[in-house]
Amino acid sequence: MLWIKSLHIVFVVSWFAGLFYLPRIFVNLAMENDATSTARLLLMARKLYRFTTILAVPALVFGLALLAYGFGQGPGNGWLHAKLALVVVVIGYHHACSLLLKKFERGINQRSHQWYRWFNEAPVILLLAIVILVVVKPF
Repeated sequence: MLWIKSLHIVFVVSWFAGLFYLPRIFVNLAMENDATSTARLLLMARKLYRFTTILAVPALVFGLALLAYGFGQGPGNGWLHAKLALVVVVIGYHHACSLLLKKFERGINQRSHQWYRWFNEAPVILLLAIVILVVVKPF
């Protein structure tokens, strides 16, 4: 089980690295007026989104494997339910990044770079909450 847990952690960290950086590209896209720079940023965003999605799959698969082995189950493990709820939110955030990327690709973004700066903070807060739930197990 320690191998599965280790691989889960590595892929979660990798997934979140993409979720931290992709909205930063959105910040730059929202401020960019040059067509060449916009095209380059869109290419970077597409590639990063694709790779981040690939990394999310094993993170989720290894997490499900931990559940199958009974990790965090039993009385006094309410923290796991909260963590799983936050994982669903992270998946939703990942999907929201996809929708925002499609808007940039179609040239119909209507949000400011400040909005994307705030949007970029969500995965930090989610990861912090998830790590605290897993390590501290407050309930």
